[in-house]
Amino acid sequence: MTDRPAKNEDSLRGFGFALTAYLLWGFLPVFMKAVAHISPAEVIAHRVIWSVPIAVAVLLYLGRLSDLKIALRSPRTLVMGAATASLISVNWGIYVWSIGAGHALDAALGYYINPLFSVFLGAVLLGERLSLPQKLAIGVAALAVGILTIEAGKLPWVALGLTVTWGFYAYLKKSLPIGPNQGFLLEILILLVPALGYVGWLGVEGTGHFFMGNTRDTVLLLSCGLVTALPLMIYANGAKLLRLSTIGIMQYIAPTMIFLTAVFVFGEPFGRAQMVAFPMIWAALAIYTVSMVRQARAT
Repeated sequence: MTDRPAKNEDSLRGFGFALTAYLLWGFLPVFMKAVAHISPAEVIAHRVIWSVPIAVAVLLYLGRLSDLKIALRSPRTLVMGAATASLISVNWGIYVWSIGAGHALDAALGYYINPLFSVFLGAVLLGERLSLPQKLAIGVAALAVGILTIEAGKLPWVALGLTVTWGFYAYLKKSLPIGPNQGFLLEILILLVPALGYVGWLGVEGTGHFFMGNTRDTVLLLSCGLVTALPLMIYANGAKLLRLSTIGIMQYIAPTMIFLTAVFVFGEPFGRAQMVAFPMIWAALAIYTVSMVRQARAT
């Protein structure tokens, strides 16, 4: 009973962990721009391969590797792990491609919409009742996406792809009967064999970028493990030490940094439709956040 209040309180340590993770995610487009000349599939393969030793080292340090051994003997856990692994690999693929192809603004939009889509999923799949502010926030966000669709003549598939894949990933991830760090290692172990096979095939064909004469590319690909595993694991530990409402507000740090990078560093066009749609999204998030904080205080 004595530890129950602590679980619903913010800690400086938790805030530091979460802030570090969101800042790392916010700067990730700069790294992805540096590997834009490498195919997204090759980048994703190396994200998987070099995340494995980092994830294993973290679990060894925490003394939780035995949890993964138990999970590997459960067919149900393996099936669920395969589903989350598939979703996160598609999410990574869309993200890597979007940065390299000059669609960082769309990526930012996708991550802004994420929390609202998660609320929508909770209502549709779990029967959770939406408050009036939540319904209003989702409606405003949907209208903003409609404006972008009309202006471009097509759906903003990058933003929607990132939103949908991450939303279902987070939904299924909650059902995994193991911790977030162990679940992450399970996912990349499932993806490891195809990743190694693809990198090996590129090496045989001579079309890969790993140890192919360019030291810079080799270092960048080796770094994929750090930029992938570290933020996820730092975040997982920070989330345990913060209230849900605090995490809910902090999650806008990364897409805001991506948005600023896209406009002021990458020079992506910010047209009339974006000038209308993005403020609408921000207004929807403000409505949602205020509602979430009030609910948390009432609870």
